[in-house]
Amino acid sequence: MAHVQDTPLRIIPPSYQKMSLVVLGLVALFHALSIGAQILVPLLFALLLAMLLNPVTGWLHRHGIPRILAIALSVLLAMVLLVGLGYFVTTQAADLAGSLPAMEDNFDDLYKDARRWAQRSFGMARRDVDQALEKVKEQGMDNGGSLVGRTITTVGTLFTFLFLLPVFTFMLLLYKRILLGFIRRLFPPRDQTIVEDVLCQTRVVVQSYLIGLLMQACIVAGLNWAGLLCIGVPYAFVLAVLGALLNLVPYVGMMVATILTMLVAMTGSGPQAALWVLLLFMGVQFIDNNLITPRVVGKRVELNALASIIAVMVGGALWGVPGMFLALPVTAILKVVFDRVPALRPFGYLLGDDVEPAQKLAPACAADPPRS
Repeated sequence: MAHVQDTPLRIIPPSYQKMSLVVLGLVALFHALSIGAQILVPLLFALLLAMLLNPVTGWLHRHGIPRILAIALSVLLAMVLLVGLGYFVTTQAADLAGSLPAMEDNFDDLYKDARRWAQRSFGMARRDVDQALEKVKEQGMDNGGSLVGRTITTVGTLFTFLFLLPVFTFMLLLYKRILLGFIRRLFPPRDQTIVEDVLCQTRVVVQSYLIGLLMQACIVAGLNWAGLLCIGVPYAFVLAVLGALLNLVPYVGMMVATILTMLVAMTGSGPQAALWVLLLFMGVQFIDNNLITPRVVGKRVELNALASIIAVMVGGALWGVPGMFLALPVTAILKVVFDRVPALRPFGYLLGDDVEPAQKLAPACAADPPRS
């Protein structure tokens, strides 16, 4: 009798089992990201900063400065700028928070005027008007104080890992060749072309994106400052800088900056100034969306609005305000990876604006080959 070789049976798991494993994996991933925030957040900031400083380090090295010294000088310059900006924002925000009691006194006058206006306009009883306006007053001042307090706490939290940022940045730049070589060795020779393309496009996208964001923040801060000075809002410069920094968090940051500035303007200069602040920030946002961002930030990686909002919400849920700042650069890097890996291209398409991006970024790296 002929011997029949047994063939192994292929067990195909049901779809609900696959989906359950995916959900459990995502839950475990987000939990790991949350508990590792103290290390991952400064490490990601350092990675972005290292990508931004890489051209500076290369320029210094090409002009005869030893590589280690060039890295140290570029990191030191970046830290001086960041510490100076953080110190200025923290001190000014502390002064603004200290002036909240005086603003509350001014708010009392506005409260009395609003009560008389409501009585004349709507014929409401004085007791009903007092109850409604008192509730609005308490909520407004509490929210304003907590908003400033959260801003100071966030900036203060940044200082807790600020000493890790230069160390991580220096090490990433120093061991760049080893890290890139490690990534290349993770993949077989047949995939090296895709790996080189991903590394090149990541460098191009992140560098252009971050430089564009810095220029955008400076322009927006200048427009905000000029407008607030014309309106006569107190603390115009710090509010302009905070508005420009919060504007880096899409869709949410500018709304928070507008509310905060309107509260300061209302208590410092009156309701009319708050209305002018609203019109000013709407105008600056229109200019930013239609003129500054397309020309300065560019469209190397186009993330659709839904993907951007979800990324910001996930970053905020994981790591707070620092996570909201990191959300878009990290999503942009993921999109570059998704667009270059055939099995992941549907996810890159989901993040984009219905444009196949694999052909858009190719000329950049063709003209500028990747360097290790």
